[in-house]
Amino acid sequence: MYDFFKDYLEIHGYWVLFLGTFLEGEAVLILAGYLAFQGYLNIFGVIACAFAGSVLGDQCYFYLGRWKGPWLVKIFTAIARKFRRALKLIEKYGTFVAFISRYTYGFRIILPMILGMTSFAGSRFFWLNLLSALLWAVMFSLAGYLFGKGASLVVEDIESYEPYIMLVLLGVIACMWLSHFVHGWWRGRAARARLKKRRQRAVQRED
Repeated sequence: MYDFFKDYLEIHGYWVLFLGTFLEGEAVLILAGYLAFQGYLNIFGVIACAFAGSVLGDQCYFYLGRWKGPWLVKIFTAIARKFRRALKLIEKYGTFVAFISRYTYGFRIILPMILGMTSFAGSRFFWLNLLSALLWAVMFSLAGYLFGKGASLVVEDIESYEPYIMLVLLGVIACMWLSHFVHGWWRGRAARARLKKRRQRAVQRED
């Protein structure tokens, strides 16, 4: 099974990486960086695919917001819930938000969409998107690559322990995702409490 997984990555790894970075991508990019250290992928190919997927993804989200933004806010409640917060960030920080949007958990896709709904210049977003995507692709690719490098310094025969090291890396990535979810839940406590009080008041009025 593990040999099949390796063979699959060698053939389809770059396409999977491209699609993963088009959507979100940190986890798949860190994993790809580690696989590049192991020799299954080329580190420069990993960076190039991640850069292309990230740039094209954010450009699509930006113009999707420009063309269909109001409709998306009405249809998707997840976008509507974050719309005001994202808009405040954009109004306050503008260019900086455009640059760091892909580093913000929970707003990675929404921020470019809402930027597209504002008067933010498309050409300005494009250049900021290029610079941000390049930094992001290099940083997270090397994070996975250096993880493998560090593991090789600790474990002499790294190939024998490769499946276990892969599991450790997947566990680290899972912990990163879990911390994001917990952080989002913790920050939303006040909003949930206010909503609960409003519902209780509404019920009391009906009674």
